[in-house]
Amino acid sequence: MDRQTSFTDYEYDNRSRRTRREQFLASMDEMIPWQDWVDMIEPYYPKGTHGRRPIGAETMLRMYLMQNWFGLSDEGMEDAVYDSYAMKNFLGIDFTHEWVPDATTLLKFRHLLEKHDIAEKLFVDIRERLDHSGLIMHGGTIVDATIVRAPSSTKNKNKARDPEMHQTKKGNQWHFGMKSHSGADAGTGYVHTITATAANTHDIVETHHLVREDDHTVYADSGYLGIEKRDEIKNDEHLSQVEYRIAARPSQNRLTNRYGGFNWDKKIEHDKSSVRCKVEHPFHIVKNFFHCAKTRYRGLKKNLHMFHILFASANLLMCARSGRQRDFCLAMG
Repeated sequence: MDRQTSFTDYEYDNRSRRTRREQFLASMDEMIPWQDWVDMIEPYYPKGTHGRRPIGAETMLRMYLMQNWFGLSDEGMEDAVYDSYAMKNFLGIDFTHEWVPDATTLLKFRHLLEKHDIAEKLFVDIRERLDHSGLIMHGGTIVDATIVRAPSSTKNKNKARDPEMHQTKKGNQWHFGMKSHSGADAGTGYVHTITATAANTHDIVETHHLVREDDHTVYADSGYLGIEKRDEIKNDEHLSQVEYRIAARPSQNRLTNRYGGFNWDKKIEHDKSSVRCKVEHPFHIVKNFFHCAKTRYRGLKKNLHMFHILFASANLLMCARSGRQRDFCLAMG
């Protein structure tokens, strides 16, 4: 996106340091293939043959991405662009002759993306680019799920909870909401598959959706014990041949501290955990860095749409933090 330099830009360029928000937005601006993403949206975007000329698809996409990254409402996103130089600069808005898209325009743009499953296409595009640049390994997948809480209150317009959300017990605590299931590459930790279910769905149910066709090893925690006995695994020619390295429950290690020999069972479980821990990093980024510890919309489909955007962004952020941003951008160009 072409931007005209203003006096404000010159003033900000002379600062002694850049904020972390600016650094993050600059990395995303460099790594995201804007033109290709806009080309995915253009066939469904209003052409402006009647009425006022529509705002550019790239501008709306940039605004929508920032809304997801910073966990803002439609109105909050509109106000934030006016308040933040970094956001205004990322959006490419010149206040002398342009205005920030309002909350209603952003809402309609999100509905357009949801209607045509654009977020999943963007997620797949980032995954394929990481693969093409040699940053994703094959052969092993880590599967895991995380609970995302939803509002349990009935103090809303419908006087009811979200019917697609349910409650589940983890440890001694009850949670109401949904689960985000992910399959991550065992070598690098990049997420390659995302699904969503209600919170009361067992983690093991979604496993067959998370394993790639060329995987021969799957890592998971003890909640997935007995997975090889399930019908969808036994009756599948590929999945039945996969080696499932599932963590044992702590109670299964019966050696006491008085045992003087080497505890091989503990060593094996440690090796499993050293691989399996990679899947927690994307969850950490989505929940803490992108402020998505709770659902933002009603219904699984809308929240899954959001998670496709957030996990695609998490993959890009992990790529930048690992110092492979240049490799990704070279392969992209």
